[in-house]
Amino acid sequence: MKIVRGPESEVPKHQPEVRGAKSEAHDSLRSRLRTSDAGHQTILLAIVIGGLLSLYPLRQSIDKQLGSTQAQREELMFLPSEAKFAHLAGDYSGLLAGIYWTRAVQYYGRHRLARAKEFSLLGTLLDITTGLDPHLLIAYRFGSLFLAGKPPEGAGDPQRAIYLLERGIVANPDYWRLWEDLGFIYYWDMKDYAHAARAFQTGSEQPGALPWMRVLAASVAAQGGEFQTSRILWTEIARTAGNDSIRRSAELHLAALDSQEALKKLDAMLARYKQEQSHEAHSMQDLVVAGYLRGIPLDPLGEPFVIGPDGHAALGPKSRVDLGLVQ
Repeated sequence: MKIVRGPESEVPKHQPEVRGAKSEAHDSLRSRLRTSDAGHQTILLAIVIGGLLSLYPLRQSIDKQLGSTQAQREELMFLPSEAKFAHLAGDYSGLLAGIYWTRAVQYYGRHRLARAKEFSLLGTLLDITTGLDPHLLIAYRFGSLFLAGKPPEGAGDPQRAIYLLERGIVANPDYWRLWEDLGFIYYWDMKDYAHAARAFQTGSEQPGALPWMRVLAASVAAQGGEFQTSRILWTEIARTAGNDSIRRSAELHLAALDSQEALKKLDAMLARYKQEQSHEAHSMQDLVVAGYLRGIPLDPLGEPFVIGPDGHAALGPKSRVDLGLVQ
């Protein structure tokens, strides 16, 4: 299943407050500027910033000469290994983590808007971000959504998403929401209900975990893939999401699930109509006239259901429901 699982600017309100990387870096900088070697560090920082700024016109000139596309320019961008970068960053790793997280969000956003089929640098950007600051929880949570979603909604790489979340769990073992996210990846994207149930169960045992995590673990273990289980998961996401994009994604998934269930019931009704009336219904109005329905049924987003060419119930031509989200 897809999730337009988009970038978020804040952690949901019920989660533990996570101090922003930029704020930490600024505090660190202010503290260090009070020390006796403040002058040397100020000069060093000015040299670094000046050097980075001087590279911009050079890169623009090269791009112009090569006539490269945005995607090609990104592929040529220098990305050192996370371990080497973290070593070079030193005391400024928190600041650079914030910068690289912003870079990852921008990269994801551009590719999604362009409906790209590949997000080749996304995993690397997220690895560098979390390597610089292993406690930047938002990078694990929403980075995993960016990686797991199918193109063009994401990179289509749930295994890389799992790897990112497992790294986050190692660095933040008491933060139960990472177990929740891991369970969602296994459940929706991998269709691996056994691992999903174990992730939910382990997460439910962490400090501060909400009671429904244990319920989810039992439900997924017993009913993996069932309609009601999916509905429980998406309802919880819609209720707790602190980002409009993710909340909207949950609502669309719920609409698809409800439509799928409604279509099954309408098909059963059409079969009964054919048996009892000795002919097929040609429209939903036939069912209304015969007393099977009180009125023309509407999908969750307000468009009427119709009878398709194959005689089965179908979404109307103007329906905005995407059944591909639940198939």
